[in-house]
Amino acid sequence: MGLLDGVMGNASKIDAAKIQEEFSRILAPGEVVEHAYQLIRDYFVFTNKRLVLVDKQGMTGSKVEYHSLPYKSITHFSIETGGTFDLDAELKIWISGSAAPFQKQFNKKLSIYEVQSVLAGYVLK
Repeated sequence: MGLLDGVMGNASKIDAAKIQEEFSRILAPGEVVEHAYQLIRDYFVFTNKRLVLVDKQGMTGSKVEYHSLPYKSITHFSIETGGTFDLDAELKIWISGSAAPFQKQFNKKLSIYEVQSVLAGYVLK
């Protein structure tokens, strides 16, 4: 993924083995990274146990927030595709006990359907 792609909001698939090593400190014993996507500086990390939303903050991205969402806690999710004037697509994920969803916006060039399909595969088991 080039720098321009990241600025434009294009997500790209990341090598799961690379993320497995990078996230070794936050993974539970026996937890394995199976899919990972990068959106600008943020990540979607799908493990065999949960979805981890990684939110890098600040100018340098040195402050990182990890949102851990066990698949069984996800009550529903939605995608909204981009339109003629609103080019951004949006993914929303609701978890039990929270009224507000987690939201991420994607550039129209991204196949948001791939991320949604992976999420559906884990939640609908």
